[in-house]
Amino acid sequence: MTTERSVMEELYNQSIKILKEGQIIKGRIVSIKTKEILVDVGFKSEGIVPIIQFSKEDLVVGKELDFFIDCIEDDSGMIGLSRDKAIRIQGWDKIVKNANEGALVEGKPVKKVKGGFLIDVMGIEGFLPTSLSSFRGLTDKNILYNTFKFKIIKVNNLRHSIILSHREAMQKAREEAKEKLWQDLKIGAIQPGTVKAITDFGAFIDLGGVDGLLYITDMSWSKISHPSEIVALGDKIDVVILNMDKESGKVSLGLKQRFPDPWQDIETKYTVGSKVKGKVVNILPYGVFVELEKGIEGLVHVSEISWTKRVGNPGEMFAIGDMVEVQVLTIDKESRKISLSLKQLEQNPWLVAEAKYPAGTKVQGKVRGFTAYGVFVELDNSLEGMVHISDISWTKRIAHPQDMFKKGQKMEVVVLSVDAQNRRIALGLKQLQPNPWPEIATKYPAETLLETEVVNITDFGVFVKINDDLEGLVYASEIDKEAVAQLKAGDKLQAKVIKVDAEQAKIGLSARI
Repeated sequence: MTTERSVMEELYNQSIKILKEGQIIKGRIVSIKTKEILVDVGFKSEGIVPIIQFSKEDLVVGKELDFFIDCIEDDSGMIGLSRDKAIRIQGWDKIVKNANEGALVEGKPVKKVKGGFLIDVMGIEGFLPTSLSSFRGLTDKNILYNTFKFKIIKVNNLRHSIILSHREAMQKAREEAKEKLWQDLKIGAIQPGTVKAITDFGAFIDLGGVDGLLYITDMSWSKISHPSEIVALGDKIDVVILNMDKESGKVSLGLKQRFPDPWQDIETKYTVGSKVKGKVVNILPYGVFVELEKGIEGLVHVSEISWTKRVGNPGEMFAIGDMVEVQVLTIDKESRKISLSLKQLEQNPWLVAEAKYPAGTKVQGKVRGFTAYGVFVELDNSLEGMVHISDISWTKRIAHPQDMFKKGQKMEVVVLSVDAQNRRIALGLKQLQPNPWPEIATKYPAETLLETEVVNITDFGVFVKINDDLEGLVYASEIDKEAVAQLKAGDKLQAKVIKVDAEQAKIGLSARI
């Protein structure tokens, strides 16, 4: 009987683990009470651990955890265990290892103190100086008891204390994300990004740690004046990786490449001679750009706007957004240019101009504009002719046509000639009256003395008024220089007729009486 008992005791003792104080061992939760947890570590007695040393996730019967042995047998005959000490010791070992390797650790700010925060890192209390926190813009509520990543920048083995940096952790995380992004980026791939900055030549896009440049020419198949027409700061957009150079850190991006090139099958969509409708999108001195569809624009040159009207400023005839019908003249796929015309949709009025306005025809017109050498007169809604300055009056010397007429003024004129090939119509105003010069030649024979009024003084003579409708010229050789120097407009001057040229419509005078 004694021998059997001895054997049983020996087997029991062998089944019990050999444990030492200060050791960390595995233990299994066998019972959960209000304030304490009963833990089996495979020893002859079980241990009791305060419930406050456990997280909610760990409070599960049967779960195995690590415990620190405080004593083999306490006053109640049970093994003394500590969950907190096991966590701190194991956490410290991990902290030292992570610090040596430069790895990041997770922790929770648990208290704000002077100069920074106290951080719980694996049960170890660390200090985060405010200068290394990078919590700008966050409230204490968003900081305390929330998990962040930190970098250990100093370890005190004697005190088991650490100093942390959230700023360096953030920087390292960005660098790691940037490195990973460089590995993931592929030419031709579509990558999400955020518009970070806008310039005149494009937009910088944050791809998640790597910035790329989206040039204005790669934003849209349509012509745009500024990147802000397509993107705005903070926009989330998907872009295509066009090119990349990790060594220089440059990434070229495209937005229009996500969509088919509208010029690819341009010949099948638009044919020369076809009529199409479009919207005016740009107006320049040399013509009007018309958008036929997104990415396809054509130019109506000023010479293709009207058969007859002189178009000096297309902005007076068109406005951005106007819908117009045009005819396709030419298509240059390689240069991405389409020439359009408005006037080709109308009959060319010059084809019938000679028949419509034979020489000698009297017509009504309206003054449209002036030049130094004449007056432009609109004959109808299409054709325009010009009255040369020499055909305004038989007798008056006209210096500036606009002094005699007003824009929009109605007037009757005579058609002198029509040049359809060069698109010119010569008109006359004086031809409405008989030529008075044969009568003038008879009325003012040579040697006739006249009382005249000075109108203008030039290097070649003095122009004088003979009557309200007639002027003559006192030749410079027929008047003393001293006398000319004393004259001014409005002065009276006696002169005699020395020549009348009816064909040239001129009267030559002399002041040497």
